Amino acid sequence: MGKVQNEKERNVAGILFFALALAVALAYFVLLIAGRWIFDADDVFYLGINIFAGEAGNVWLRSLSYIIFLLTLSYVIRLALKQAALRLRRGKALIDLICSFIKYVAVIALIFAVLSTWGVNTTALLAGIGILSLVVGLGAQPLIEDIIAGLFIVFEHVFEVGDIIVVDGFRGTVKEIGIRTTQIEDAGGDIKVVNNSDIRTLVNMTSQLSLAVSEVDIEYGESLERVELVIKDNLPAIREEIPDIAEGPFYMGVSRLGASGVTLRFTAKCPEMQKFQVERDMNRQLKLLFDRNEINIPFTQVVVHEAKPIASAPEVRAEDAKRFVKEQRELSRGIDAEEEV
Repeated sequence: MGKVQNEKERNVAGILFFALALAVALAYFVLLIAGRWIFDADDVFYLGINIFAGEAGNVWLRSLSYIIFLLTLSYVIRLALKQAALRLRRGKALIDLICSFIKYVAVIALIFAVLSTWGVNTTALLAGIGILSLVVGLGAQPLIEDIIAGLFIVFEHVFEVGDIIVVDGFRGTVKEIGIRTTQIEDAGGDIKVVNNSDIRTLVNMTSQLSLAVSEVDIEYGESLERVELVIKDNLPAIREEIPDIAEGPFYMGVSRLGASGVTLRFTAKCPEMQKFQVERDMNRQLKLLFDRNEINIPFTQVVVHEAKPIASAPEVRAEDAKRFVKEQRELSRGIDAEEEV
């Protein structure tokens, strides 16, 4: 109960903060646009908030103006790009990468603008940062590798936001592709964050239709031909009952002769997101179909019987058996080794 209350309080605080920031930004842009008609040309307040004016005016107002202007501009551009991404099937990853880039560029530009307002020589500072970045870059090779790997992932369309992938045994949906990391969310809501350079091998489950498999056993005493005729007549109806199936279902035949029954295999193609639900639906429809046609699905049974004496082979036939085994051993020599390879 306490957790829910704290979550609600955080949500309310977030909404209030966003509303306050929005009000401040709107007031600032109204003053920036309409200020030329409201204030005098040499008004200290207007010169302070007008970042396009040649004179700096009040340095505190000018610094605050840069913060509001650049952060708001960055937020509006990123919001517009994300709204455009909602209508795209492909290219979401590229837009996310551009949004991350815009965010970092806005922060760096803001730092230089504020420092310039306070009289810092940003040209010399930029040159010093260039040398420093070269030194730091030598020790930040993993970071550079992550950025380059992220660019290759986006531009080569290895996977997109919304795709289902498997990375190092972790299966989930791609939630975000950033400059450094990729976030993958599994069916349980757990999120795995992977450095882009660490994604060396993966399986993209969304690029093609996935295969849903259902295996059902029937009793050995059941006529296989009768069952196959029942399946033939009812496969189209199963397709109609499961709208998520894109192709199929198909009867693949007998896949196994088990200990207590004959295993029949059915497959269907469907989107990866619906794969497991399609398998469950196929199992249900096949069970109902077999029940309607009195086709029994076997279950484990224990048969108790009285042991009978084992009859021995005549001595002459026993020798024949030994010779047969020896001949078969010679004829099959090397086959086991080939199978192991």
